[in-house]
Amino acid sequence: MSKGKHSGLDFLDACQARVDEELDRCIERSSASNRLQEAMRYSVLGGGKRVRPALCLGAASAVGHTGDNALVPACALELIHAYSLIHDDLPAMDDDDLRRGRPTTHIAFDEATAILAGDALQTLAFSWLTETGSFDAETRLAMVRELARASGHKGMVGGQAIDLESVGQKLTLSQLETMHRHKTGALIEASVILGALSSGSVSDAAQASLTEYAKALGLAFQVQDDLLDIEGDTEIIGKPQGSDMARDKPTYPALLGIEGAREHLDALLNHALNSLRDFGPEADPLRAMANYIVARTH
Repeated sequence: MSKGKHSGLDFLDACQARVDEELDRCIERSSASNRLQEAMRYSVLGGGKRVRPALCLGAASAVGHTGDNALVPACALELIHAYSLIHDDLPAMDDDDLRRGRPTTHIAFDEATAILAGDALQTLAFSWLTETGSFDAETRLAMVRELARASGHKGMVGGQAIDLESVGQKLTLSQLETMHRHKTGALIEASVILGALSSGSVSDAAQASLTEYAKALGLAFQVQDDLLDIEGDTEIIGKPQGSDMARDKPTYPALLGIEGAREHLDALLNHALNSLRDFGPEADPLRAMANYIVARTH
């Protein structure tokens, strides 16, 4: 894997093609409701960088696994992410009209269909993990347990609840990072852990290093998101620029200032990369993804 300027984007593009093909092939076309099926496909296959699946595939590479087994958990992670975006965009949550440069699911369809599509994608993710023949029962159980932890009330959903409760409040850095370790970081951490689990055998030391990498990267992802909300272009980032500021949501730039947020981002990137110091070239995809995440424009 090249460490050149565009290596992270190259790896992401390659992963995106593999994951999109698998998602298109595997999302059932025989739902009880054609409208629900259409909304599910609209939400999942209508764009997206596939960062979490790429991290899953990169982690599998880091522990020496080069097969396609990791595609199953990679796609399950994307289904969970897609469901979370559908629900985040709803009027009762962030009330967004635009996602990935297109109308959000509840605008393209209706609120009830959007809620049901999110529900269906969430359960489909766990169905894929339990039904795959790529792993033994113990590994499937470990993957289900980790994805449930990361996406539920102790992870992503809990973080979203804190986010909604924090509108208009001034949080400390510790409080802000607690929120984002759950809301954004938990699923990113799960992406790396599921990728490592797909190898069938990973040492405790390697697992600890990968987890440390993922924790730092999860926070870095959110810092860059907060900076893009201020500095990004709506047509590029695919959602309204300044939406977090307009809602008076707590962000890293609001707390640290723009330059302080950039310095914090650099420190998190260095922490993530340093966590991989004991890995060889097989972890270059993860290194490339870290550099991409902090430099992305959308």
